[in-house]
Amino acid sequence: MLRGRGRRGQGDAACDDPLDAAQERRVRAVLALGGVPQADLPDGVQQVRLRLLERTASGREAPRDVSAWAAVVASNLAMDWHRARRRQDRIGERLAALRQSDHPSGEETSLLSLAVARGLDELPDAQRQVLVLRFYADLSVRGIAEELGIPEGTVKSRLHTAVRALRARLHEDEVV
Repeated sequence: MLRGRGRRGQGDAACDDPLDAAQERRVRAVLALGGVPQADLPDGVQQVRLRLLERTASGREAPRDVSAWAAVVASNLAMDWHRARRRQDRIGERLAALRQSDHPSGEETSLLSLAVARGLDELPDAQRQVLVLRFYADLSVRGIAEELGIPEGTVKSRLHTAVRALRARLHEDEVV
């Protein structure tokens, strides 16, 4: 009995990594073929490892074919990477459009930016958080709710209250 424990103990270091070298190469290949940049491949491999460990920790049984499961997860991660990239591109386009909008002078834009920043600083943390996630990170109400672990109704309520308070602050400062 002790001998069996000793062997398991020696093998634990090898068993700690849920992906063997061949599976890791396959995951890297799927990510690369999915268009994920070379610099982001190690993070993608770590995400696959993490998901496999989370699956095991939650009590679900390990996939029958870890290599195939890891390839599917890697493919999904590549799609998620592209979605996030498109979201960031849209944010950049929206910010660029705001910069190029028909504001007569940079001075007015600076005043508006300063007033918005001041208004955001005055909001309670919970309201500021949902406002920033919605309008700066471009997350949907559902995405914010999932990210913060709160109901969608709470997100909507906080957004409504925050926008109303920020609008009042901007009118008070006679910026808009």
